[in-house]
Amino acid sequence: MDKALIFNIQKFCVHDGPGIRTTVFFKGCPLHCLWCHNPESQAFAKQILWSQEKCSGCRQCEKICPQGAVTVADGIIRTDARQCRLCERCIDMCLNNVRELAGTEYTVTQLMAEIEKDRPFYDQSGGGVTLSGGEALSQIEFVAALTQACRERGIAVAVDTCGYAPFSSFERILDNVDMFLYDIKLMDAALHQQYIGQDNALILDNLRKLAQKKARIHLRLPLIAGINDDDGNIGAILKFVQDIRLEAVNLLPYHDIGKGKYAKLGLIYGQAPMAPPSAERLNEIKSMFEQANFKVKIGG
Repeated sequence: MDKALIFNIQKFCVHDGPGIRTTVFFKGCPLHCLWCHNPESQAFAKQILWSQEKCSGCRQCEKICPQGAVTVADGIIRTDARQCRLCERCIDMCLNNVRELAGTEYTVTQLMAEIEKDRPFYDQSGGGVTLSGGEALSQIEFVAALTQACRERGIAVAVDTCGYAPFSSFERILDNVDMFLYDIKLMDAALHQQYIGQDNALILDNLRKLAQKKARIHLRLPLIAGINDDDGNIGAILKFVQDIRLEAVNLLPYHDIGKGKYAKLGLIYGQAPMAPPSAERLNEIKSMFEQANFKVKIGG
């Protein structure tokens, strides 16, 4: 793959691995978590986001669109993805910058140029680059080339993954990746299918195989009250990882920071009640892992 589709490059990150990091967000994900805070990461294609709050209603986007994909009804601007050719004329014409494109193509050379800009911060803090998403391993040809380039330049690499990829993809980058930030959300296969959109067998199998390869693994547990913070799910996770060597466990309480992005994409957010576990419950879960001799932190 000569180019990858990236929807964000975030500088000076401190929650995506050790030290100060540059986090590269790859577009496209095989999972569809109900609580996803980056909905623009899910589709494997460029998308246009529109902010109703900032829109002045000038309708220039409707007038300029050569495909007639932009229409206005009851003050709401809609873009028909079936007609839109992503020519970006509506974005260029928008006077208030309320339309934006999610997804930019990068070559390895272009992306390395961005990563290299922050090398002094990596060197001083013990940081590096983190490949996130979406799911970076869904663009494995590019990721393999990128991680090799980072290794050759002495830049540490972490991969933040949902684990839903062929294990051959992990094997291709093992020698060039310093750490995996690995998500587990639900142990029950039926509930995983309900809330995540896919079965979890591949995810669990890959975690086991990755540990057997002696990879450095930070287990990350996104926690949503009433969905996956119960004793049954936590106990099942503990049982599964009891013989897996984990460097650390991060408990990530639910947040709705990305809620506003759903409206920008014309999507509905919150098809089930969602809230973070209470502080008391988070500390209970933390204690459960500590009693099993894991190093645990609440937060990234």
